[in-house]
Amino acid sequence: MESGEVGIRWLMRVIKPPGVYAPQGDTELLMEILDAEKVRPGARALDLCTGTGVVAIAAARKGMKATAVDVSRAAVATAWLNARLHARRVRLRRGDLSEPVAPERFDLVTANPPYVPAEDPDPPAHGARRAWDAGPDGRLLLDRICRQAPLLLTADGVLLLVQSSLSGTEASLKALRRAGLSAEVVSRRTQPFGPVMSARAHWFEQRGLVPSGLRTEELVAIRATRGGGVDTWSRGTRMSQERAGTRPDDGAVPIGW
Repeated sequence: MESGEVGIRWLMRVIKPPGVYAPQGDTELLMEILDAEKVRPGARALDLCTGTGVVAIAAARKGMKATAVDVSRAAVATAWLNARLHARRVRLRRGDLSEPVAPERFDLVTANPPYVPAEDPDPPAHGARRAWDAGPDGRLLLDRICRQAPLLLTADGVLLLVQSSLSGTEASLKALRRAGLSAEVVSRRTQPFGPVMSARAHWFEQRGLVPSGLRTEELVAIRATRGGGVDTWSRGTRMSQERAGTRPDDGAVPIGW
């Protein structure tokens, strides 16, 4: 197993074995908006598609009662190890999105699901691609999360969702609003394609997902609420920056697919 670092206000050592999605620019963006979210001690948090578990651990560090879910056995085991490494209590469940925790409700739900457009219309049953492939439009899991969100949130609950613009930012906003939530983009960042995205760049061009020659993507963070939220979003800390995959702690370090 390897270990690496992800930074927002702190550096986090992370166990990340092959086949489990390693924290990258989208993970960091999600952790940044989580960091800006004001929460009350003891609030209940749910992290969907948890991967290494770093977002759930970050929620636990904020004093929340954290639950993490992933369909991958390897990811659940990795999240357990990382929670132990950081001496944080995270309840772990394996299963398909919210099924393992139904009918529970949470004050905060975070999600960094697979969202990369792929030629195969069906999600991979196993292997590394399971962590990022999401059908031809990249929305196999995004649409389901948008539909399920109202059933997961308490009356004043908050959903924090991160995705690529290639998988349809407006589609997510509209889906969340159709589900009865208020939704807006609260942060964006631009980063270069990594290996997976670069390998599919010509296919993206053929499908009209990116202009010819473009090799960057915009990551967006969406915040959706039923009511006033866990507490209130700190408008003064709204992150409108567009960073080319840099870490705030240690300067310009490329992060991406």
